[in-house]
Amino acid sequence: MPTEKFVQVGRVAYVAYGKEQGKLVTIVNLVDATRLLVDGPCSGVTRQVISLKTLYLTKFTINIPINAREATIKKQWAKAEIDKKWKESKWYKRLQQKQTRENLTDFERFKVMRAKQARNRMITLEVGKLKLKL
Repeated sequence: MPTEKFVQVGRVAYVAYGKEQGKLVTIVNLVDATRLLVDGPCSGVTRQVISLKTLYLTKFTINIPINAREATIKKQWAKAEIDKKWKESKWYKRLQQKQTRENLTDFERFKVMRAKQARNRMITLEVGKLKLKL
C-alpha cells in the first residue's frame, strides 16, 4: 500500500526535535532534498528553514501556493480547521496521555499500578469462569 504522506507545500508537520518541539508547522517551500521552509503562525513558529529529519508529517494539508504569506497560511489553517482536527486525532491524545503520565507523582503511579492489578485480576477470573463453562 503506497504512502499518502508526501513532502509537499501545504503539508502540516509536527516538529519532533529542536527548539520548536511539539508544535505544528506548515511546509511553505522545499529548499533542497533535506531542508524545508516552514511557517507556523497559529502555533507561534516563525518562518524558518528546518531539516526534514526533525519533522513528522501529519495527514493534514492546507491549500496554499509556494512561498505563501503568513496571513494566507493563517486563513487556510482556520478554513481547514487544522487545530480542531489535530486535537481530535489519536496522535494528539497519545501525546497528552504521555505527558500526563510523566507528570504523575510516585503515589499516583502506585495507585495506577494497583488499579491495573485489580483490573487484570477481574479479567482473569472472568476468563476462568468462561473456560469452566466450555
